Amino acid sequence: MPKFELLRSEPLMQGRAFKIRRDTLKTPDGRETKYEIVEHGGSVVILPIDAEGNLLFVRQYRHATGMDMLELPAGTRDGDEPFEECAAREIREETGMQADELIRVGSFYLAPGYSTEYMGVFVARKLSHNPLQADDDEFLAVEKIPVKEALQMAERGEMPDAKTLAALFMARNYL
Repeated sequence: MPKFELLRSEPLMQGRAFKIRRDTLKTPDGRETKYEIVEHGGSVVILPIDAEGNLLFVRQYRHATGMDMLELPAGTRDGDEPFEECAAREIREETGMQADELIRVGSFYLAPGYSTEYMGVFVARKLSHNPLQADDDEFLAVEKIPVKEALQMAERGEMPDAKTLAALFMARNYL
């Protein structure tokens, strides 16, 4: 595989959850090209399954899309927080439920063309009520959907959220 060489990197913006930088690279054929990269510390997506076989989803407004979206609970790591601790915290913040069993089923890059965000995928079982305070900017509604119905909704294109689709696919054998 041909190699790209990093020539320089310059910070462009520091946001609340990520940074943006511009990298200048030398291509394998000797040209220079620029890439804007979103630096992200990583995140988790959780598939909480209740005792009745329902997946817990959250519906929330996503300003970039201009609509409310049905998604699996997810969230960003706090610094170097281990992925497992992040998943345990996020499920409590977003659904009000604690998972006595968290199973990591995989990981993936959310958008490797422009972002470093790496997501850990967890199945959560043995749920009990134990909420944490939600983030100030989160207004979530929890929705319970039977696993089979959730998979059918995803297959019909009724869940246009990439992390939800990827997590459902990765966790299918655990559901």
